[in-house]
Amino acid sequence: MLDSKKWRLPSDPKWWQAKILSLAILIVLLCSWQYAVSKPAFDPTGKTEDELMLMEFNGDIVRNDAGEYVFNDEKMSGLPGPLAVGKKVIEEFSHPFHKNGTNDHGIGHLVWYTVLRFSIGFLLASIVAIFVGVIIGLNPVIFAAVNPFLQVLKPISPLAWMPLLLYTVQKPTVTAVLVVFMASLWPTIANTAFGLATIDKDFLRVSKMLEFGWFRRLFTVILPAAAPAIVAGLRISFGSALVAVVPAEMLLGELGVGYLTWIEWNNLDIAGVLFAILVVGVVGFVMDALFSKLSKAASYAT
Repeated sequence: MLDSKKWRLPSDPKWWQAKILSLAILIVLLCSWQYAVSKPAFDPTGKTEDELMLMEFNGDIVRNDAGEYVFNDEKMSGLPGPLAVGKKVIEEFSHPFHKNGTNDHGIGHLVWYTVLRFSIGFLLASIVAIFVGVIIGLNPVIFAAVNPFLQVLKPISPLAWMPLLLYTVQKPTVTAVLVVFMASLWPTIANTAFGLATIDKDFLRVSKMLEFGWFRRLFTVILPAAAPAIVAGLRISFGSALVAVVPAEMLLGELGVGYLTWIEWNNLDIAGVLFAILVVGVVGFVMDALFSKLSKAASYAT
């Protein structure tokens, strides 16, 4: 049976106050945004019939159901308001899993492509990085020799590797995964190596006294002791990979939320661009929240 206590809403008044304040801030921001981009009603006063006809011919104004001239919403310039973005959200989520041809896929498919591409690159990089970090961290000489190279490679943008990767594999889909791989690799290697190099030496002495074998010592003493540093590296890599996957999709033309942002810009649909940005933020927030839940299993109080 499900534990009803786990699903009970928090009783802390500060929690409710924070949520109410967040909601109030959101409402104020949306109202301010809508007010800032709102255009005054069209006033035909002072304009001749020829001028009105020219504006109508150019599509600047149209007639409403009452026969009055109003601004043409489809030709309005400037940043669209939250109502226009909300209309785009409803439109996209009304058919999220459609497929009309090669490049016209629903938002559900695009999110899945990005999440899958990200997950493959991040998981492969994490396995390789932890393995290499263990080898480096367990040997002080190797750690001292390799550390300068790690410090040089770590700050390089993963997008800087993309031309070389695309030239090497010549497949945009694989290249996008490798960009995520490169974004995830170096922080995890550096943190894993540092975590293993700085664990308490008493742990190792006790494991030797108990005559643990190498593999038992690694999985029962060394890795658990270095787990907080490894998880910290994974968190940094996770954020870097999230930042890298979207521009990689944009530049490579691979279907995903990054591709959606670029294609909406090519269509000059600014509301669509804002919708795509919103999707990127929500997907990143959800994935980061799930990763935070998983990372707590490797954390402990000292």
